[in-house]
Amino acid sequence: MDHNHIRPWRNITRRKSRRIMVGSVPVGGDAPISVQTMTNTDSGDAPATIAQVLACAEAGADIVRVSVPDQAASHALREVVRESPVPIVADIHFHYKRAIEAAEAGAACLRINPGNIGDATRVREVIKAARDHGCSIRIGVNAGSLERHLLEKYGEPCPDAMIESGLDHIRILQDNDFHEFKISVKASDVFLASAAYMGLADATDAPIHLGITEAGGMISGTVKSAIGLGNLLWMGIGDTIRVSLSADPVEEVKIGYEILKSLGLRHRGVNIISCPSCARQGFDVIRTVSILEERLAHIKTPMSLSIIGCVVNGPGEALMTDVGFTGGGAGSGMVYLAGKQSHKLSNEQMIDHIVEQVERRAAEIETAQPAEQAAE
Repeated sequence: MDHNHIRPWRNITRRKSRRIMVGSVPVGGDAPISVQTMTNTDSGDAPATIAQVLACAEAGADIVRVSVPDQAASHALREVVRESPVPIVADIHFHYKRAIEAAEAGAACLRINPGNIGDATRVREVIKAARDHGCSIRIGVNAGSLERHLLEKYGEPCPDAMIESGLDHIRILQDNDFHEFKISVKASDVFLASAAYMGLADATDAPIHLGITEAGGMISGTVKSAIGLGNLLWMGIGDTIRVSLSADPVEEVKIGYEILKSLGLRHRGVNIISCPSCARQGFDVIRTVSILEERLAHIKTPMSLSIIGCVVNGPGEALMTDVGFTGGGAGSGMVYLAGKQSHKLSNEQMIDHIVEQVERRAAEIETAQPAEQAAE
């Protein structure tokens, strides 16, 4: 149930950017904000890397990045690209020849860090390879690897240094008549990254790749990413995102979507609205939500489900969701469908019944979508 059309104060006005293509995925312009992740397997092990790419794609990743540190990885990349259902970005550091090999292997995009890829001549060779093989390029500026002359000029990594680095390399691409590029200015410090991205957004119309780099583990990294990316997205900045965690890449994808869903920028799967639980709960809310998250992970259709332990907020939340369950007394609760009270249900039957109702509603939405799209 999408209520944004009657709540203008929830709308975000996105920054106007040029649109480029990363393989089959549009980035920038009015394209949906895409969600990326990066494999952490040995890139030379094609079967392991392909398995992880497939898992990330199943979780909803629009684009997957693969590090290419050596020739073995370059060789395996060709097979990874062939088997991947989503565009593959080749992550290149230090060795510009790996970028050329990645372009030849079919990578959709080359991610290069200007601070460590080499001089302008080598960057030009990478540009030529990208143009010859239909690749886009991501200029990846990182606070931890800025060029020496910028560190000497500014004394330390700072927003101005990061922006200058990015604009210098944009100039190189444009001077070589190459315009299929996006750019990031990442830092592990939320304040530094945010300031750099805000300045960059004012200085160029290039699509922006958002990320808080080296954010940390599941909890700390999720919090830092939600704050940093969330604030920038709220301001309309950002065309594609990657949540960087010391965790399974599939979790990065899930959290990326949760950040976008919380801002109404992307909708995928079931958005579960649940209470933290208290002594008023009529059933075990925490356990129920945990089980439902697992059993509903296969649903890709955007929809909402409210699981509230008691009648204080339950009926009100249920009015705004596709399916709802509110705890009552005597071991039962109330089921809501399309925001309306429907029928009572025992707690013992609740989980199976809710899964059934969500699957049924998802099928209804999927069936209705072609007609709605035709009407548009």
